[in-house]
Amino acid sequence: MKALVITKQGAPVAPNIEFSSSFPDPEGPGEGEVKIRVLASALNHLDLWVGRGVPGLDLDYPRVGGSDVCGVVERVGEGVDEAWIGRRVIVDAAIEVPPREHPDDPPATMLAPDYELIGEHHSPGAHAEHFVCPVEQIADVGDTDPEQAAAFGLTFLTAYSMMRTKADLLPGQSVLITGIGGGVALAALAIAKHLGCRVCVTSRHRWKIDRAMELGADHGVLDEGKDWSRNVRTWSGKRGVDLAVDSAGKATHLWCIKSLAPGGAYVTPGCTSGPDATTDLARIFWNQLRILGSTMGSPDEFREVTSLLRSGMLSPVIDSTFDAVNGREAYAKLESGEQFGKVVIRWTS
Repeated sequence: MKALVITKQGAPVAPNIEFSSSFPDPEGPGEGEVKIRVLASALNHLDLWVGRGVPGLDLDYPRVGGSDVCGVVERVGEGVDEAWIGRRVIVDAAIEVPPREHPDDPPATMLAPDYELIGEHHSPGAHAEHFVCPVEQIADVGDTDPEQAAAFGLTFLTAYSMMRTKADLLPGQSVLITGIGGGVALAALAIAKHLGCRVCVTSRHRWKIDRAMELGADHGVLDEGKDWSRNVRTWSGKRGVDLAVDSAGKATHLWCIKSLAPGGAYVTPGCTSGPDATTDLARIFWNQLRILGSTMGSPDEFREVTSLLRSGMLSPVIDSTFDAVNGREAYAKLESGEQFGKVVIRWTS
């Protein structure tokens, strides 16, 4: 089958991507699995980490990455309802790992779910002509455009879980989103506007702020490396915002904290600028702020947010689409950091 193969570990990643027309077809589907004919797949920053090597994870190369995919179910394994055959579906890349059962463990009430990712822990991933996965990881998207559907899954699941479930964002509240232009940040913007929230975005690029304003952002702050929290607080009538969505980490964490209203929440799904951020504990306890970490989301959250895609209430922003044979250029586009939205790979002509 056709596939995009990461030939070896290293950075930059793009030169190590090769298009293969003779990669081995995946085995299966086995019990509880489906085989999908891929229509489109989409890149995430996770694909770059898989290409560079994930600390603490022993990955074999060559390998096929990819976590986001839209395709048609061609075959089903034993125990899977044949009604799935012919359905256009997307895949929840986050596979929940059952908690360990040990006699000395306390109650697991406070433990967060542990996830493994298709395309990272589980290979081969979605950047191929065919793909096999457990049936519980898929959701029907009806006649949604395949490229739109492929660009939706992981970023919208991540944004939905951290904003709605963990931070309990309510309609009409105010939201700060740093680093607008990435997939999760744009998903967060779409979800916030769906809820009728006022949104402030930041970026180091004025053109990205302008694009976000076209998509419904209410205010933009050009990040020139200096504290912009006063700008955000002025925009909010000196009240502060209810929620800060920040995947940059070290470079922006403190300014987000200073931008929050009393009782507000800071939620992070990553730390691209570094993990060792400076914070303000006095402001955190005095204003009773919440600091939340978030990784992907649950199967129920995946089905909830996918229903909003299928109904046309939410849709992703696509930066560019590449034919699979030009997959190296797709990786290079993502690696440049100049994209606004998702980079999609087309597997059908």
